[in-house]
Amino acid sequence: MSDNDIAQKPKVASKPKLDRPKLYKVILVNDDYTPREFVIAVLKAVFRMSEETGYRVMLTAHKLGTSVVVVCAKDIAETKAKEAVDFGKEAGFPLMFVTEPEE
Repeated sequence: MSDNDIAQKPKVASKPKLDRPKLYKVILVNDDYTPREFVIAVLKAVFRMSEETGYRVMLTAHKLGTSVVVVCAKDIAETKAKEAVDFGKEAGFPLMFVTEPEE
């Protein structure tokens, strides 16, 4: 090796630190017109809940006014909420699901 030779070290590629996507809650809003059985059927169809879990979520909304159904990524939460609301509209019920960011 001569004095002009320089030993080069390979550059270490740093991976950018990615933040986790913000999670969103899908919330069932209670109303006085949609039958309980229909709400449970929607929870089972759209959110893949069991009969018992759907009943608990529906009853929580009935007693407290709202109930968190699921927490997931924003696009999934909005899609599921819209699908559930559309089921209610097709059947003629004012079934309401909303999404909001999780804190």
